Amino acid sequence: MCACSPWTTNSYLLAAQIPAITGLDDQPETFEAQVRQTIENLRTVLEAAGSSLAHVVKVNTYLTSQDQLEEYNRVYTEYFGSAKPARTSVCVSLWGVSLEIECVAVLA
Repeated sequence: MCACSPWTTNSYLLAAQIPAITGLDDQPETFEAQVRQTIENLRTVLEAAGSSLAHVVKVNTYLTSQDQLEEYNRVYTEYFGSAKPARTSVCVSLWGVSLEIECVAVLA
């Protein structure tokens, strides 16, 4: 489920995703599963544009509680490993979701 259309320039892609599977009413139950779904949604958009998670250079994460940060970091590390892109994480009020992740990736 794409939260917004990807935006591209000559060599970069900007994409944002939420934990929706088919829509706002179809989201995983647990926060961990929501993080995984959001990153998988990002992976799908990036790969469709000819990029990948390995080409992400910047991530902005919007959480609804700082209590989510530890679990978010654990799942994030599984996907990005030790070569993590630059990242900003903030707590905000979101409408109908527990997190949103946007990223900038180099087009492969």
